[in-house]
Amino acid sequence: MSHQGIVLGAIADDFTGATDLANNLVRGGMRCLQVIGVPQEAVDLHDVDAVVVALKSRSCPVQDAVTDSLAALEWLRDQGALQLFFKYCSTFDSTDEGNIGPVADALLERLQADQTVMAPAFPINGRTVYQGHLFVGDRLLNDSGMQHHPLNPMQDADLVRVLSRQTLHSVGLANRAVLAKGAEAARAHLSTLAEQGVRHVICDSLDEQDLDVLAEATAKMALVTGGSGLGQALPAQYRALGWLESVAEPGRLASAAGGALVLSGSCSRATLAQVADFLAKHPGGGFALDPLALAEGEHQKDQALAFARQRLADSVPVLLYASADPEKVKSAQASLGVERAGCLVEAALSQLAVTLVNEGVGRLLVAGGETSGAVVSALGVTTLRIGEQIDPGVPWTQAPLAGREAPLSLALKSGNFGGVDFFTRAFEVLA
Repeated sequence: MSHQGIVLGAIADDFTGATDLANNLVRGGMRCLQVIGVPQEAVDLHDVDAVVVALKSRSCPVQDAVTDSLAALEWLRDQGALQLFFKYCSTFDSTDEGNIGPVADALLERLQADQTVMAPAFPINGRTVYQGHLFVGDRLLNDSGMQHHPLNPMQDADLVRVLSRQTLHSVGLANRAVLAKGAEAARAHLSTLAEQGVRHVICDSLDEQDLDVLAEATAKMALVTGGSGLGQALPAQYRALGWLESVAEPGRLASAAGGALVLSGSCSRATLAQVADFLAKHPGGGFALDPLALAEGEHQKDQALAFARQRLADSVPVLLYASADPEKVKSAQASLGVERAGCLVEAALSQLAVTLVNEGVGRLLVAGGETSGAVVSALGVTTLRIGEQIDPGVPWTQAPLAGREAPLSLALKSGNFGGVDFFTRAFEVLA
């Protein structure tokens, strides 16, 4: 391939979202590396086609999100990226003032580009967009459980309206009727909207074919934005353009070794069901962490550590979790404050992860975007090589760690992703 550098450079607004996109790029045939934050040292990219920079910018102050995203953009351009991708959640969640609109505006301005698409749909995981309205399964976004999200409650399914509150620029729609006519019609529609001054275009997508049409229509755009569904469709277009060679086993990883541990901080419906399934299959195999107890001192964390050590010594599954139903979460937040309750859980799970990985855990599954970010930061993970998929949106990855001969096998699961048996089946897939 004549191009020197990576083909695709992506900026993700959280850790599990980054892994979700990277997983789909591998499934599309790209060798992919995920980096945690903007690298401060040289990164070996000799056998890498795509890099996803994982930020923690979904819920932070708008200006911080913009600053971090622009830094990631500059680094990716330095690596030769032919196209940029701003990745956010398939449920389009952030604060009502941002951060999706302000970050997209800043990236477009830096790239001196006039327009981008907004394609959050991930049909295989039940996230679809029709007439600009986002559905989770057969429910509108604001009736899907996301209206109760503890950090970013989503109470409006009309994405044109949601995004219009986040940007001063015009927001338009490429609906299903346009996509049904094919890529040329979609390109023409986008061009017409651009001539009318429409900067952001929400895109309908009901199935994989819609995403294929979008990918063909937008592969030469300086910047695309959306969920990971679009990410799986783009590599075929890069091959058609001559930017990307075919590679055998783009997700090949080294053999896994070491004890197996699940850490769960997510309180999504999907994760709560996964916790319940694990506990039903492994009675006595889980230890529940309570923010109120964690606020009182080190005692509960020490209990969790002793519990995990015993289970690992017996070579049986281990689950440490702070996942709880919405009423219990609200009660803890009312007592401690939203930020402190979340920080206590993240700090406890992160400290437990560091101790247990140092003691021999080599296969680690983390549920929840915020939790995953805290855990990988505490472990000092800076790069993740992306492997094969466990469930849609969630691959195994491997990270080199100082002092360890074998890499750490790590799965970072967005709260809403994965089948009900994910916590047990993930390790079967790895084996």
